[in-house]
Amino acid sequence: MKNKKGSWLIRIGLLLIVAALGLVIYNIQDEKRAKKSVEQAVTRLEKVVEEAPERKKEEIPDYILNPDMEMPVKKIDGQDYIATLEILSLGLKLPVISEWSYPRLKIAPCRYKGSAYTDDLIIAAHNYPSHFGNLKNLREGDQIVLTDMAGNRFTYETAELETVMPTDISQMESGEWDLTLFTCTIGGQSRVTVRCIRIPDPIAE
Repeated sequence: MKNKKGSWLIRIGLLLIVAALGLVIYNIQDEKRAKKSVEQAVTRLEKVVEEAPERKKEEIPDYILNPDMEMPVKKIDGQDYIATLEILSLGLKLPVISEWSYPRLKIAPCRYKGSAYTDDLIIAAHNYPSHFGNLKNLREGDQIVLTDMAGNRFTYETAELETVMPTDISQMESGEWDLTLFTCTIGGQSRVTVRCIRIPDPIAE
């Protein structure tokens, strides 16, 4: 009887090991797919920005005249993108999808709320290394550049790093920060949150 019970325990243990290995392989493949997806989107969005009409130096950008205007979008493979986001110290350049959902987060970082034009933009992304997995390594003063589909550039500096509980939405949205980036930690126990302030552009402002 004991041998039979021991045999079942061994089988269960082997099944758990196989399941764990399967999950690891799935996550690795999912990360590779996500990395390829963002690289392709960034290449196409950069071309859109390059082809945008060049603004004259004396011309005031539309978003300053009308900060409540919607950020322009570019549709790629069925997704509406509003910008590219470059995190210089992490060597990342990522596309930003206009509206967030769990399926979209598997594709690229998403706008959670707000706008670059009203200085209250919040962007969420998965903790893939090719997305926001290394946000915890940012330091105060690191620069982040967001370029919208009209070619307007917004430069930010990181000011604070916070740890926020997953269900604490009010804390996530609190404070008068120009840009907030966040991602879940591995296991989803908390959220790594980066608060940023915008560096004024003397040409635009």
